[in-house]
Amino acid sequence: MRAAGGDEVPVRGPVRAVPADVVLVALAAVDVGLQLDHYTPLESALSAAACAALVVRRRFPLAVFLLSLPAALFSSVVVVPLAALYTLAERGRDRRLLVVCAIASALASALPWPLSEYTEDDRFWTFVDFVYLLATAAAPVFLGQLVQARRDAADRLAEVEEAREHERRLHAQGVLARERAQLAREMHDVVSHQVSLIAVRAGALQVGAKDTETREAARAIRGLSVTTLDELRHMVALLRASGGRTAEPAAQPTLADLRQLIDTSGIEVTLKGELPSGIGAPAERAVYRTVQEALTNVRKHAPGATATVCLWHEGDALGVTVVNTPPTRPVLELPGSRVGLIGLGERAENLAGSFEAGPTPAGGYGVRLHLPSPTTDSGTTG
Repeated sequence: MRAAGGDEVPVRGPVRAVPADVVLVALAAVDVGLQLDHYTPLESALSAAACAALVVRRRFPLAVFLLSLPAALFSSVVVVPLAALYTLAERGRDRRLLVVCAIASALASALPWPLSEYTEDDRFWTFVDFVYLLATAAAPVFLGQLVQARRDAADRLAEVEEAREHERRLHAQGVLARERAQLAREMHDVVSHQVSLIAVRAGALQVGAKDTETREAARAIRGLSVTTLDELRHMVALLRASGGRTAEPAAQPTLADLRQLIDTSGIEVTLKGELPSGIGAPAERAVYRTVQEALTNVRKHAPGATATVCLWHEGDALGVTVVNTPPTRPVLELPGSRVGLIGLGERAENLAGSFEAGPTPAGGYGVRLHLPSPTTDSGTTG
């Protein structure tokens, strides 16, 4: 739901909201009923309309407050304007509007009606009533802002806990990746060495043996050794891949994986442009990693923002530009060491390119990777 100030606010569930609304409308009705003997038909109608409007105060807080002003001016209702002020303060974020509404409520309750009977002798007491009523109107405003701040704090604590849980999962995955990489190294260095020696000795025996039976046995041993080495290399590759994306050199991402990265980023992303084929594996990995890091930073530091990924190719240069809009929700301040951006800069330098990152004039953030074209895979690691 969007409040009067234009900010998104959470809406409580109907199970909790309906009983509170029923009780509030009942209290407002009692407040009006105790004074019906002194009301004119117009005052009674305005008071009844203001009481009924409390049912939709969460959906239209500003409209309900404006409807309470005539009732406060023509009659002596108390519950309706205070409830409308509280809801407006609890839902809205424009504090200047809240100040104006509190003054308007106090002024409507303090002014005598009809105004034709207002005399100069009433000015002092009207001013005194206005001061007291303004202090009374400030109470629901402060209470509503306090409830809003408490809700925001709870949301931020939930985001912090979610971020911590994500960090714990990443740490556990990193530990698992290191353990499996170590196991893969041990298998490769020890087991493959021994099996390679068996294969070499079997090959030598196959060549030097004089009888057919020995040569066949040596050939079988050598064939099994070679098969075992192939399976061992496959197992080592699986172990390196099981811990994370960066552990398996043979499965590095390419431009073909860019669409899947964008679709699973959890952000509204617009992809523009394309790159020519044959730019080289290191360049493709650099583009992919740049987009990956940029979208991760958007999700982490600009909640609610959208992003535009632009692949470009101009003459003897190519690259990618990622720009995001300003955040639309409160930004959760999380620690960052900028290691990811530094790594992207080093990757670009290894490919004789450049990398730039910084805020945009519109309040967002942008990164740009610039690489020479064409880039061929000349052995530079990506």
